Amino acid sequence: MVSLTTNTLRAIAGAALLGALGLGLSGCNEKKEETAEVIRPVKVVEIAKADMTRTLDYAGVVRARTEMNLGFRVNGKIIERKVDIGQRVKPGDVLARMDATDYVLAVRRSQADLDAAEKQVQTTELARNRAQTLFDKKVTSQSQLEQAELSYEQAVSTRDSATSALTEAKNQVAYADLTSDMNGIVTTINADVGQVVSSGTSVITVAVDGEKEVQVAVPEMDIAQFKVGKDVKARFWSDAALVLDGKVREVSGSADQSRTFAVRVSLPNDPRVLLGMTANIEAQADSVQPYVSIPLSALAQQDGKQIVWLVDRSAGTVHSRAIKVASFSDDGVRVADGLKTGDVVVAAGTQFMTENMKVKLPGTAAQQASAETKAASADIVR
Repeated sequence: MVSLTTNTLRAIAGAALLGALGLGLSGCNEKKEETAEVIRPVKVVEIAKADMTRTLDYAGVVRARTEMNLGFRVNGKIIERKVDIGQRVKPGDVLARMDATDYVLAVRRSQADLDAAEKQVQTTELARNRAQTLFDKKVTSQSQLEQAELSYEQAVSTRDSATSALTEAKNQVAYADLTSDMNGIVTTINADVGQVVSSGTSVITVAVDGEKEVQVAVPEMDIAQFKVGKDVKARFWSDAALVLDGKVREVSGSADQSRTFAVRVSLPNDPRVLLGMTANIEAQADSVQPYVSIPLSALAQQDGKQIVWLVDRSAGTVHSRAIKVASFSDDGVRVADGLKTGDVVVAAGTQFMTENMKVKLPGTAAQQASAETKAASADIVR
């Protein structure tokens, strides 16, 4: 019994000692955790040399410099279309026909009116001549002669009017055929057989042979960079090796509904360039101020000012700096003032940054672990 009691006391004493040691170690760890300073890892970018140039790049479609929107000059129903998109045409080619039945009837009616007017002229002419003869013989009065002459003049006027009406009716029959005025290629067909169209409605569009151009839409922030006569480069999606020198030919004086301005760039004649090709127009901006680029995520706000967080490599801390933003682009923010080559900027997580916060740059932990590993290896060797 005495032996059992002694063992029990020894076990209790050992457990108490281990508990005390555990509490002591736990307390030490807590103190270390309380005194340990938080070091936040950050993603950074280093500012490269300021860019002194800026290239403007806008996409457009190759089109003919001159396009004819052809339409009938009379109202009616289309009964025949003789061309398809992509077909070449020349002057005089019939592109489409309209039902001319009513216009043919109008020609017949006008012809009949003209025939009647001719007969009336002949009749009144005979009456005038007879009245003149009788007047010379002093058989009729002056007023009767004047009345005969007036009837003749009215008949002549009626005949002239009927002649004009017949000519107009014949023209309308001719207008029932839609013809091409110049050499070109059919690019658009807006109406087809069976449709009733009014005069002046565009039915077929023909791109006239000759100069080609690219039309691009330029936003108002860059329109000042496009002046008539400015030299540009044209690159084509279909052939990366095809690069042509272009020249700005026309700049729209007002914005369209999309708040962009139409700019037309003339191209040199090249058989490789076809209508409808997609082209990129590249132009160098004039009088560009030097700027540096940073990611949009690096831009922050502080007291109403635009800032970035810079990393002090030697101290391992960050501090804010106000900057002047030049513009925004698809690839980030262009900064005109406040940054210089070699500055290290926090690229993400700016909302967590505070003045003089300790930070850890990418690769620092790996470098430290590598150094510790090398030191441990040296100890083992020794």
